[in-house]
Parts: sequence; structure tokens; C-alpha cells
Amino acid sequence: MHRYTLFCDERMANRVEGLAAEYGLTEQEVLKQLVETGLEELD
Repeated sequence: MHRYTLFCDERMANRVEGLAAEYGLTEQEVLKQLVETGLEELD
């Protein structure tokens, strides 16, 4: 498995934290789902 690091500005971090709280997920899971969704859109 590969590891990646994502640097977020304050606005993006707040949005990720808000989604995590709203859906009962970790911030890591929110980011994973956002990346997966974005990659699916490329197909």
C-alpha cells in the first residue's frame, strides 16, 4: 500500500472536518472517499 500526504488550507480542512462530523466518519475516510469519487469521475 502507498502512503500520500495532503496539505489543506484552513477552508478545505474545515470542510473535511465538517463532513466527517456530519457523517460520523474520520477525516481520513472522508478524504479517501473524495479521492475515490474524483477518480471515478475521470473514467
